Amino acid sequence: MNKTTDTNNKDKLNYAIAQLGHSVLRLRATEVDNILSPECQQLIEQMLLVVSEAGGVGIAAPQIHHSKRIFIMCSKPNARYPDAPLMTPTAIINPEIIHCSVDKEKDWEGCLSVPSMRGLVPRYKQISVRYFDQQANEHRAEFTGFIARIFQHELDHLNGLTFIDQLESSKDLISEQEWYRQYA
Repeated sequence: MNKTTDTNNKDKLNYAIAQLGHSVLRLRATEVDNILSPECQQLIEQMLLVVSEAGGVGIAAPQIHHSKRIFIMCSKPNARYPDAPLMTPTAIINPEIIHCSVDKEKDWEGCLSVPSMRGLVPRYKQISVRYFDQQANEHRAEFTGFIARIFQHELDHLNGLTFIDQLESSKDLISEQEWYRQYA
């Protein structure tokens, strides 16, 4: 997988992860009208492949240059998040947060679109959500802890935000190399 944008090759662009500064990361993504369309299904499969190859716990469609309201949650322990719970990769389509706890918790986040950086980001501890899955079935669910954090992080991407926008202070930003040295 090519992780850099190659403007001479449109196929590679579809698989490249958009990096901080790319305009697609600042757009509000559009709703998905036909989840079962071949185009939507192909995009979901592409996202599953990219997030697996990149070793992420989630990825949003804007991160692979598609401004659509889709993200993948696929928590699993890995080098970046060794304590992450294991979950089946799940396509989340046209998501919304219906309710969130009053309590927030700050924890470290990274992002495939912001390589080599980590931020201490406040997120709601518990959220109630509504979304559609890859088969166009509606779901309502409650998420807590790390899974709630992934959902909020990826939803931010659909709203044109990155974790950096959620920091309370620039002092909460650290290089990933330094994060590994101090916290891993």
